[in-house]
Amino acid sequence: MEASRTWTPAWPCPVGSVLGVHRRGAGDPTYRVLADGTHARALRTPQGAATFQVQPLDLNGEIQARAWGPGADWALDALPAMLGADDDVSGFDPQHPVLAAAWRRLQHWRLGRTGLVMESLVPTIIEQKVTGQEAFGAFRKLVRQHGEHAPGPLGLMLQPTPEQLRAIPSWEWLRLPVDGGRSRPLLAACRVADALERAGAGSPEEFDRRVRTLPGIGVWSSAEVRATALGDADAVSFGDYHVAKDVGWALTGEDVDDDALAELLEPYRPHRHRVQHLVAASGNGRPRRGPRMAPRTHLPGSTR
Repeated sequence: MEASRTWTPAWPCPVGSVLGVHRRGAGDPTYRVLADGTHARALRTPQGAATFQVQPLDLNGEIQARAWGPGADWALDALPAMLGADDDVSGFDPQHPVLAAAWRRLQHWRLGRTGLVMESLVPTIIEQKVTGQEAFGAFRKLVRQHGEHAPGPLGLMLQPTPEQLRAIPSWEWLRLPVDGGRSRPLLAACRVADALERAGAGSPEEFDRRVRTLPGIGVWSSAEVRATALGDADAVSFGDYHVAKDVGWALTGEDVDDDALAELLEPYRPHRHRVQHLVAASGNGRPRRGPRMAPRTHLPGSTR
């Protein structure tokens, strides 16, 4: 099944930067950027698997999209929300000069909302407390070894379903490599996947309360999922290795901890995630010095 849609956003929607937050590294099997600048994603929707392909805004101010699979109509119906049509930027006042300059350059960026909790939660848990290189590599192997081919001609792959994830033995998780500190909360989430998806249809505050009752899922993971799946513009990634330092550097010229980050961002409610994104996307974070943190090498699937 192939379907198509033409959508005219009410603002100059930058398709690539809005959808790009969902890409888990350059080798993500569920995401591809084509030579013409088209972005494509493979999703498991409530109506079934889908691949959708979205072209950048054209000269007529229109966005052309195509989709394949049983979930094609759902994906196309959800396209405006995924591209940020529901993101309300009114009231956002980037008072700091660094933020004001970044907002002038990036004012058309919007926070999209997929409405798909597990699609965001699975890679988020894999990214807990490890380097991006290790997390992206593990997610890539997970999808390629245990996922499925997505519908359509683009050759993308789908994340494994919660049922498929629960069938993976413990030693196979280690070979990905995903240690027990991440595989156990991931599997706990899979056991209540339907309830989490229902919770995602409610308020961000209620979802935060419910998802954090699961063992091994804390404030950072909740914020990451609320931002991408629920479109929560106030979600702050407390506990992140870089966020507090980067925002602190941008706003004060110094590294700060999470307590100071909370104080710095308090005047920006309910747009605190927008500040976090502006600092990252504009390159105004703390300068990186020294070698990158090396991936761990003691797990069976680690690169030695």
